[in-house]
Amino acid sequence: MSRKKLPLLVLVIATVAVLFGVLWRAGHAPSTDDAYAYADTIQVVPEVSGRIIELAVRDNQAVRKGELLFRIDPRPYQQALNEASAHLAALDRQIMLTQRTVDAQQFNAASVRAAIARSRALAAQADDTLKRLAPLESQGFASSEEVDQARTAQRAAQAELNATLLQAQQAAAAVSGVDALVAERAEVLARISIAKLNLEFTEVRAPFDGRVVSLHTTVGEFASALKPVFTLIDTGHWYVVANFRETEHKDLRTGTPATVYLMSDTHRSFVGRVDSIGYGVLPDDGGLVLEGLPRVERSINWVHVSQRFPVKIAVDRPDPALFRVGASAVATLHP
Repeated sequence: MSRKKLPLLVLVIATVAVLFGVLWRAGHAPSTDDAYAYADTIQVVPEVSGRIIELAVRDNQAVRKGELLFRIDPRPYQQALNEASAHLAALDRQIMLTQRTVDAQQFNAASVRAAIARSRALAAQADDTLKRLAPLESQGFASSEEVDQARTAQRAAQAELNATLLQAQQAAAAVSGVDALVAERAEVLARISIAKLNLEFTEVRAPFDGRVVSLHTTVGEFASALKPVFTLIDTGHWYVVANFRETEHKDLRTGTPATVYLMSDTHRSFVGRVDSIGYGVLPDDGGLVLEGLPRVERSINWVHVSQRFPVKIAVDRPDPALFRVGASAVATLHP
């Protein structure tokens, strides 16, 4: 009877050992199959509107950074650039001719200012002569004719001065600067820069190594600015998002080592590290505020289930041919 009970005792001991091993591993190396592969994606949108004249990629194709994705008809934007460049050339010619006119007008204004100085000197001289002769007339040292001539000369000099001052005002008003043309030239330069940028935007290139998905268009389609054409997956960085119970988050930190498997090939494991830990989920058991009042479910679960929080694991050396967004995965953490 002792020999018959020995295998049963060994089986019980082995079962207990396995149970303790499983419990230890569950506490020190948590694992979950509630996980999936993930990569960042962008919506490829053109910066300008136009007809697609070249589509250099196909659906699910891998592309390299800087590779041409599609090209929009550049003719309208090339025409806008040509018009702005022609306007700039004509404006530069106009500025040059206007500057010559301004230079001549400024020279004329300078000569008028010299004439003003001469007229003022003559007027002052005529005033001095009249002031000297007027007292001498009563004393008999100057004749009335000489005094009249001096008075006439003084009036003529003053009239010439007034005429010269008026001419100076006219000359100053005639000097038209090129400030307005220079300001218009700056505006044309801005238009040229925008036209060049729009012409550059007609070629849409890959911003990173990735894979084209959700491509449902072809050559001849009119692409609208800021409207997505397809999606591009960033295949340079792959992650596994695994949902772990909150009771398993005690020793988790950013950088915690991890091992991940993909359901498509469970014989291959990939090494990774915790990139971030989720700090919020939408509870589904009540407590949400709706119109100022908390919503409480009528049914009550007597068995409280631990909430799961997503843990984002960065995969160190992923296989681009194996990883797909949404692929089922298994993740094991090694705190």
